[in-house]
Amino acid sequence: MSKRGLCSRSEAAKLVLARRVRVNGRLIDDPEHPCDEHADRIVVDGETTTAAEPVYLMLNKPRGLVCTARDERGRDTVYRCFDGALLGQQPLPWIAPVGRLDKASEGLLLFSNDPEWAARITDPETGPDKTYHVQIDTVADDDLLLALRAGVREDGEWLAAKSARILRHGGKTSWLEIILDEGRNRQIRRLVDACGFKVLRLVRVAIGELLLGEIPKGGWRELNMCEVRKLGGD
Repeated sequence: MSKRGLCSRSEAAKLVLARRVRVNGRLIDDPEHPCDEHADRIVVDGETTTAAEPVYLMLNKPRGLVCTARDERGRDTVYRCFDGALLGQQPLPWIAPVGRLDKASEGLLLFSNDPEWAARITDPETGPDKTYHVQIDTVADDDLLLALRAGVREDGEWLAAKSARILRHGGKTSWLEIILDEGRNRQIRRLVDACGFKVLRLVRVAIGELLLGEIPKGGWRELNMCEVRKLGGD
């Protein structure tokens, strides 16, 4: 959210935390409060804001960062990667992660200030597949791949990979490519654990046809409109 559409994301968060922002008449104090700048009435210090231009970004999330605007335990967040960031000559407007990667996971993470587009990306029925490269603590075989695809019930949820294949072996470990067509909390870690093994590293390398590519860890870039349309199903 942004005052007059020009406020940076860090400044917007400070305004929210200072309880200076109302959304549709309601005072808010959570920087991650869901907000549609094009539909909601946003008032900062009594002044109605104008909508920021839609922004669509991809980040190569480093391991060790949490996907929140603030963390009650003081841990570093993904927003550290955007400190001082500019689009053209303007600071970034408020952006939110589109989906999540847990603290120990790495790779492709989307950000936007367009909630309708974000909802299409994260929709479990129609959203794009997500592709991961996963290192596990065993030499994988066909039986494990079949088990990952067949799925398990864990804590009342059915967990299964859309596809799984071996990328390479190394000593007592293996790298797998696992594709999910839904996004449950810590789904791959829970699925691998239920099969009797542990995830050592987990890197998301693609969302739909969008590839992580050569973006360095902690680096980001803006999506082009062709990528935005393909991901959003337009």
